Amino acid sequence: MPSTIDKIKREIKKVDNPENKLNYQRFYKEKLDDPWRIKTAVMRILANTCFKDIKHLSKREILDLCDDLLESKMDYGFFIAIHWASKLQKDYTKSDFPRFERWLKNHVDEWGSCDYLCCWPLGNLVKQYPDLAPRVIKWTKSKNLWVRRASAISLIVPVRNGLLLDEIFKTSDILLMDKEDLVQKGYGWTLKEAANNFPNEVFKYVMKNKNKMPRTALRYAIEKYPQKKRKLAMAK
Repeated sequence: MPSTIDKIKREIKKVDNPENKLNYQRFYKEKLDDPWRIKTAVMRILANTCFKDIKHLSKREILDLCDDLLESKMDYGFFIAIHWASKLQKDYTKSDFPRFERWLKNHVDEWGSCDYLCCWPLGNLVKQYPDLAPRVIKWTKSKNLWVRRASAISLIVPVRNGLLLDEIFKTSDILLMDKEDLVQKGYGWTLKEAANNFPNEVFKYVMKNKNKMPRTALRYAIEKYPQKKRKLAMAK
């Protein structure tokens, strides 16, 4: 792995210049040591290029390399690890869940990394194995706000495929009064995505809970509805 990490570091240096950077402070409330970060599109190309050197390895070997990248705390290591892991989704099994859960609990510390993990490896794993949902719902009780956010965001990919609506309602019930706005936005976003396939059911849920639901979550949940329904939901 040292040679792989060394190559990645060299490739990052090649693209680490002003024209390839974006001020991420616009997107994050969290304080960033270096808000000028390499653009996602540039990092995606770099990750794909480096993946060519390891694609002949087994799934376990590649995921072990992802573990090493995450543990290295290397700049952009999280992005590359999750990007590589997402390429293996056709080979996912339920046994991959503990590894992805460990990544969530040990390496996620802001909403961008939370959503990237949950909307790619974790979300696709739960889509393939919907019976994993109860293990995701347990995260709603975590003291870690990113884990609580993940309990909702990890259900977005399944519900886009018409799965786990009841589980989304159960998760939203538990998170309904969460004090963290990023958790509120998380389950609000999940409800918004659910509304694409289940508009009547989600609107009924929103109307039932609108007087308790924080306005932040409510606005996210109803964003795609017609103006008439949005006004009805926002009315006190």
